[in-house]
Amino acid sequence: MKYLSAEEARKFAEQWLPAWSGNHPERLADFYTDDAFYLDPGIPHGVKGKKDLLAYFRKLLAVNPNWVWRQTEGIPLEDGFLNKWLARIPVGSATLEIVGVCFVQLDDAGKIRRNEVYFDRSRLLAEIAGLKNR
Repeated sequence: MKYLSAEEARKFAEQWLPAWSGNHPERLADFYTDDAFYLDPGIPHGVKGKKDLLAYFRKLLAVNPNWVWRQTEGIPLEDGFLNKWLARIPVGSATLEIVGVCFVQLDDAGKIRRNEVYFDRSRLLAEIAGLKNR
């Protein structure tokens, strides 16, 4: 059992979070173990394994190539950290600033074995729905 310090969590996030921007799903998937578990509000039951994770990342990043994520705080947890983040998500002509958290657990090699993402996506969904209704 290892606890990352806030500084270690920051350093990890500085490498990992930029992989969420641009449309490079393979680069992002490289941060995860072959049997990683991932969930977010778009897939509340999650996916397990790199094959399914990569398929999901391909769809997600293709739709959101210009969003930008940054850590606002890393809080040590067993085998990882709680990542408090701010995402800037372009939707049409607007850029939403969304705050959330994700739970990150790492294996002994420093790869993500579990990543659960939580945030209120009501503003994001409303903005997307508004675009469709225009």
